[in-house]
Amino acid sequence: MFSWFWYIFPCLGLLLLRILWHNNTGKTPAKKIPAGNRGIPVIGETIQFMAAINSNKGFYDFVKIRRLKYGNCFKTNIIGQTHVFISSTEAAKKILSNEGGNFTKRYIKSIAKLVGDQSLLCASHQQHKLIRSHLSSLFSTTSLSTMVRQFDELTVNNLSNWHKKSSIIILHEALKITLEAICKMLMSLEDKKELEMLHKDIGLIYEAMLSFPLRLPWTRFYKGLQARKRIMNLLDKILEARRKSKEKYDDFLDYLLIKDDQIIQLTNEQIKDNILTMIIAGQDTTASAITWMVKYLDDNPKALKNLRAEQQALQQKVSCKAYLTYEDLNCMPYASKVVKESLRMASIVPWFPRMALQDCEIEGFTIKKGWNINVDAKSVHFDPMIFHDPHKFIPSRFDDDSKPYSFLAFGMGGRTCLGLHLARAMMLVFVYRLTTSYRWKVLDSDESIEKWTLFSRLKSGCPIHVTSIEEERDSPNASKT
Repeated sequence: MFSWFWYIFPCLGLLLLRILWHNNTGKTPAKKIPAGNRGIPVIGETIQFMAAINSNKGFYDFVKIRRLKYGNCFKTNIIGQTHVFISSTEAAKKILSNEGGNFTKRYIKSIAKLVGDQSLLCASHQQHKLIRSHLSSLFSTTSLSTMVRQFDELTVNNLSNWHKKSSIIILHEALKITLEAICKMLMSLEDKKELEMLHKDIGLIYEAMLSFPLRLPWTRFYKGLQARKRIMNLLDKILEARRKSKEKYDDFLDYLLIKDDQIIQLTNEQIKDNILTMIIAGQDTTASAITWMVKYLDDNPKALKNLRAEQQALQQKVSCKAYLTYEDLNCMPYASKVVKESLRMASIVPWFPRMALQDCEIEGFTIKKGWNINVDAKSVHFDPMIFHDPHKFIPSRFDDDSKPYSFLAFGMGGRTCLGLHLARAMMLVFVYRLTTSYRWKVLDSDESIEKWTLFSRLKSGCPIHVTSIEEERDSPNASKT
């Protein structure tokens, strides 16, 4: 027995030395996998992710905690899938510009089921190109010009009686105005009852987007799916009526239904999924951004003073016109910086998800085929090496061009948000009307985040008290807040 031991022991030693020598001198270096804790089998860190969603800090807190622990590139496991989060402008450029064709877009299962697999958010590369070519006309200069006037009219009507109320919740008002504007632009929908139904059902879908995908009657996910079904039924009725009608409509749906032998037509499912997607994106992201902008301005009197001076000077020039034009927005250089700074600080979309189509390397880390890789936009936006005093609201930081791939509010590359110019226009119109009509004071400065939201929303909705500037002129004792 001992003779066998003395024979085997040196053999094992030689084998170990050979392995060590190969690892140290071999031509193929060991692969560097991102650090992180993938949690327990199958479930991973899903419980921790859901807990963050259900907290007042928001689901990004899940990412922030791990980035501080593991660094600017880490991996985790959410709902059975490996997710890598990375935050650098170099990585953002490589991933979002899709260098080498290594990545495609993929959202978590609950989002894909709720917006539909024909949505621009979830479509394959080829389908994405087809759908995007159809949707891009919605955001042409001509369409934007029409939209600016429509949105301004809705904003003027909405703001006209604010001074008669004890308080206004900005998020609620912005959601109402943006929904009406988007629905009118997309499909000439103005029926109050249908808009109220849409508003409620869009809210249910929105709350279900980050929920665990269980189809049980009491779950958020199930309620979101039922809301989607009702919206699809409404869109079916609108499509059927539109196809039978000989009336000409000046909206986006009419453009999609034009028959042209030279263009591949979209199917009914593609039209419906993408109208739903544009309503959700156009309403929620813009309304959330407007809400944060109002709060940031209230917190920063100097920026508000500079903005108000610019807007009141513009008011003198356009006083002869009932509503703003798209060209008027080009006369708002400081307001444009306020919009960018608000979007940077709020980071409404905190990260951009992609999926690796093959094994590749990012920042020295190996990313395996099938893994989800997420560009952590919020971390880039608050990187002190990119933005000086990143936690301060400083619109003038955009006096100069920012570093490429450092401002990621709308993504970058081939899948840059189609609605970026529309969102910017809506924010500029809103801030013009607010600053030239009212002075305001935020009544609740709490920065807690609303639970179960895909986009960063203030839990309070930003309640404000307003004072009419016009009434101030008529009253020498009016408040100068």
